[in-house]
Amino acid sequence: MFTGIVTDVGEVTDVRDTARDLRRLTIACRYDRATIADGASIACNGVCLTVVAAGVDRGRTWFSADAAAETLAVTTAGQWRQGTRLNLERSLRIGDELSGHLVAGHVDGTAGVAAREDLTGMARLAFAAPPQLSRFIAAKGSVALDGVSLTVNTVTGVRFDVLVIPHTLQVTTLGALTAGDRVNIEIDLMARYAARLTERP
Repeated sequence: MFTGIVTDVGEVTDVRDTARDLRRLTIACRYDRATIADGASIACNGVCLTVVAAGVDRGRTWFSADAAAETLAVTTAGQWRQGTRLNLERSLRIGDELSGHLVAGHVDGTAGVAAREDLTGMARLAFAAPPQLSRFIAAKGSVALDGVSLTVNTVTGVRFDVLVIPHTLQVTTLGALTAGDRVNIEIDLMARYAARLTERP
């Protein structure tokens, strides 16, 4: 589990297909190498990936993780290349502060940036969600976009917008988003279960 509070922005340094429908990604970060164990979970742009190797190269920590066919098809991971910047978050530990909202790291799909409005130090970003996911998105509710916990401002059909504060623009990759870009989206777990409970058997 995660909280949607980004703790580092990493950079993809190597991408290689290691088997049919399996891609190994190597990502450089600022985490202490000693704290990254094989099998650890790290959210990369909201995608929960399992560490299969880690090390230090020229003073910078790196870790490798494998992305399978489903991940490559459903998320933006299939488009990650050398140099791609990724929002990173370590998995939640018992006793950690829950500053965002509960995020599973199980991306539901991708959303497109429909518009961007730059305000004084902030940005209003509008997104178009896949129709099958839009019913789970509500004004004042939570959504994770590229692994960042955000509050939804307004919803109109499949379109919704969020207001991104200066700090988030500076410490995540959201500051670089422009119209036409795509982001990973994970709907709020509570919204998912609430919808399921209201379905007729």
